[in-house]
Amino acid sequence: MQATGLTIGEIADATGVSMSMVRYYERCGLVAPSRRSGEWRRYREGLVSRVRFIGRARALGFSLEEIGTLLKLEDGGDRRTLRRIAAAQLEETKLRIADLRRFERALTRVLHACETHAKSLPCSITQTLR
Repeated sequence: MQATGLTIGEIADATGVSMSMVRYYERCGLVAPSRRSGEWRRYREGLVSRVRFIGRARALGFSLEEIGTLLKLEDGGDRRTLRRIAAAQLEETKLRIADLRRFERALTRVLHACETHAKSLPCSITQTLR
C-alpha cells in the first residue's frame, strides 16, 4: 500500500519552516498528521499553506495562542473575536514601528557623529546602544 500525504521533511522544505518547528506546532495542536504509515507521520498537502501561515503570523508577532484562535476562526464564524485579535495586533505593530523609527533616527545621528568626530574620540555607536 502506497503512503499518501507529505512527510514532515517535505512540509518543512515546502514552507521554509524547520522540521522541529513543524513538530512543535503539532505538539501545540496547530497541525496534525492526517495518518501514520508505520512510524512515519503523513501530512495532507493542505497543511503546507497552514504551516506557512503559522510561520508568517509568528514572524509578524502573533502568539501561538492567537494563531490557534485565528485558525479556528478560518470559517469566518466569529468575526468579532477575529477583529479583536487583529486590532490588538495592529496596536502592537504600531508601537513596534514607532520604536523602530526612533531607533532609525538614533542610529542616523550616531553614524553621522561617528563619521564627523576625530578618530581619537570613542565612537558614539557603542555608547548609544548601551
